Amino acid sequence: MKGLILSGGKGTRLYPLTFTSAKQLIPVANKPVLFRVIEAIKDAGITEIGIVVGDTAEEIKRAVRRGGRWDVDITFIPQDAPLGLAHAVKISEDFLGSDRFVMFLGDNVIQGGISPLIAQFAESHYNSQIVLTKVDQPEQYGVAELDQSGRIVRLIEKPKDPPSDLALVGIYMFDQHIFEAVKAITPSWRGELEITDAIQWLVNQGYNVHPYIHRGWWIDTGRPGDMLEANSLVLEELTPTIDGYVDRDSEVDSRVTIEQGAEVINSVIRGPAIIGRDTRLINAYVGPFTSIYHHCVIENAEISRSIVLENSQIRNINRRIEDSLIGRNVTLHRSPIRPRAYKFTLGDFSNVGLLGDSEH
Repeated sequence: MKGLILSGGKGTRLYPLTFTSAKQLIPVANKPVLFRVIEAIKDAGITEIGIVVGDTAEEIKRAVRRGGRWDVDITFIPQDAPLGLAHAVKISEDFLGSDRFVMFLGDNVIQGGISPLIAQFAESHYNSQIVLTKVDQPEQYGVAELDQSGRIVRLIEKPKDPPSDLALVGIYMFDQHIFEAVKAITPSWRGELEITDAIQWLVNQGYNVHPYIHRGWWIDTGRPGDMLEANSLVLEELTPTIDGYVDRDSEVDSRVTIEQGAEVINSVIRGPAIIGRDTRLINAYVGPFTSIYHHCVIENAEISRSIVLENSQIRNINRRIEDSLIGRNVTLHRSPIRPRAYKFTLGDFSNVGLLGDSEH
C-alpha cells in the first residue's frame, strides 16, 4: 500500500497564525500535526508516501524533506488550487498507480493510529473503507447514512438536515477504482470535486465500500479551539520524560515532559504539559494542558491550557494566560495600565504590550 497526505489547504480558519505558516506544521504537544500523520502511516507499515501541497509547498518541503527522519520515501504532488479532496486524488494517479492506498488529511489527529484500519483493509476485498465517528454538529462535515445492516446508503457533504451523526473523519482507503469515480463526478456548488461524491459513485456502481466506526477521539485541527483540544488529548497520552534541567527550587509533577536543553528555574509545572528544547522558565507557572515549543522564554508569568510556538517570549505578566494560541517569534510583556482578562490567538512576530496593575 501507499500513503497519500493532503496538505494543500490555506488554513483560513486559523488566521492569523496561518498567514505566515502552513496549518499542518502547527505543533500539537510540540510535534507538527503533519509529522504525526506521517508517523501514523509509517507505523502502519507504509513507506511510500505522497504529500499533496499547495501555496505552502516550500515550507512543507523544507520541514519534511525526503522523509529520511521517518525512514520513508516522500513524493510531493503540487495542486495548483484547492479544488477538492477528490481532485487531490485525481492528480495523484501517477504516484499511486494501481496500488491500494490510505488517504489522510494532514491536519487531523486521531486516537490510536491507523494500523488496525490498514490491516483490516489490506486483508479484505473492500474497494474502499471510510472511517466514521459520531459528532455533535454533523452539518459541518461529510455525513454517512447507513442502513439497518450497517451498509452505506448515501454520503452527503455538509447537509443542512443531517440524516445521521456519523461524520467522515478524514481517513480513507481506496483501490484503483477510485480513479474511475473522480473522473466521473462533476464539481459541486463549491466548485470542488468532493470526495463524498466520489465515494457515493462507488456505492452506486456496486463497489464494496466498508464503513469503519471509530470509537476513540478524533479532531480536525482547523480552528484555534480544536488545536487546544487536540493538544490536551495528545498531552494526556505522552510518556513523560525529563531530559532538561530542573533546579531545586522548582516543582514539576510526574506528568510533565521537559525536552533536552530546557531550563526550569524557580518555577512550577503542572501536567500534562511539555516544555520544548532550549526553552527557559524563570519564576513561572505552567498549568495543565500547555505546550511550550523550542527556544521560548517564560519569565515572571503564568500560563495554562495554551500552545506557545517557537522563539516566543512572555515576560512580567501579572494575570494568568489561559486558552491561548501564541505564534512564532511573539513578544508578550506588560504595559503600565490595569488588565482585565487575557485570551489570545497571536500570529507570528506579534509584539504585544499588556496593561499592568501599577496604575489604578
